[in-house]
Amino acid sequence: MIQGIHRYPPMERVIYGIPLAEALAAEVSRLESRAVYVLASRTLNRDTDVVDTVRHVLGNRLAGVCVKIGAHTPRIDVVAAANEARAAGADLILTVGGGSVTDAAKMVGLCLGNDVTAPEQLDTFRGTINADGKLERPPVRPPSIRSVDIPTTLSAGEFTAMAGCTDSLRQVKESYAHPLMMPLSVILDPAVTLHTPEWLFLSTGIRAVDHAVEDLCSVNPTPFSDGMSLQALRLLAAGLPAVKRDPADLAARLDCQLGAWMSIMGSQNGVTKGASHGIGHVLGGTAGVPHGYTSCVMLPHVLRFNEPVNAARQAWVSEALGHPNEQAADAVAALVASLGLPGTLRDVGVRADQLDLIASESMHDRWVHTNPRKIEGPPAVRALLDAAW
Repeated sequence: MIQGIHRYPPMERVIYGIPLAEALAAEVSRLESRAVYVLASRTLNRDTDVVDTVRHVLGNRLAGVCVKIGAHTPRIDVVAAANEARAAGADLILTVGGGSVTDAAKMVGLCLGNDVTAPEQLDTFRGTINADGKLERPPVRPPSIRSVDIPTTLSAGEFTAMAGCTDSLRQVKESYAHPLMMPLSVILDPAVTLHTPEWLFLSTGIRAVDHAVEDLCSVNPTPFSDGMSLQALRLLAAGLPAVKRDPADLAARLDCQLGAWMSIMGSQNGVTKGASHGIGHVLGGTAGVPHGYTSCVMLPHVLRFNEPVNAARQAWVSEALGHPNEQAADAVAALVASLGLPGTLRDVGVRADQLDLIASESMHDRWVHTNPRKIEGPPAVRALLDAAW
């Protein structure tokens, strides 16, 4: 008989389909915030009126706006933002943008709760992977302030209590976590995503597909995450092509947002992922590949590698994607290709002379060690990279 414990995450609400201005005004009022520090995408700030809308809604509750967070959340940018938020007396962080600002909000909260004022101090709080694959996290005090997130992509990091933050000097993306790094609430307004570049929206949708697939195929799935992952794949398999056909289709965009939300449920309850995520983290931090693209390139090859040990669960993936008579790897690859997204490491700018370093660094990522089919060392990762080359 199956046994387990389902933990409800420390998130208060998810607001979906309600326009940003209306939802944000109600949420800030509910939380009684008086000094809201905003982390926003540089492009949204420069090229759209979204950040101006946020400024208007917040009015005299606005404590500051930061539009300087780089891709993959460089820790130097995070600490600079934390120092600004501290000086402004912020009591809430608001994010408007993609995964980099989402992770930045979590890291700003960690910095404020742990008196971090310089980038090198974050070394004390990063997770480390032992040679046996065990993750060790040092003691971390809770964030002193929480966040409300308005995502513009589909990576779904806003639904987790973990953050990736890059040490740009060593070109390594590192992991940080505390349960209260998770936002208080998330606002899903499909209209805000109209400004997201097509490649970014669609590729982060494949990232969400990756979440759901690796949860379904995990070595420790749960009944709840199985159900959520299957529905996530159904929504994403229909929604992403619909957005490709008609970028103005708000109902399809909301389906994608709901699918991304559902895709991450396993992460909230300790369902471990596999090598697509693990190698993807390194492709991001070491080779600068956007998260969505890492999933486009790696997931089909990881599925093929794992098929001998989890074929039955991969059949669920194929069925949920609408291709019950195909191998899961082929169904995912076909979806990626239909969206006009890249399918090889060469396509996303990875150089041949980086492959050995990526293979070696991947063994320091916890998800490589929880891959359904055991990965013995860098040569096995290199074989996957060669297959994706």
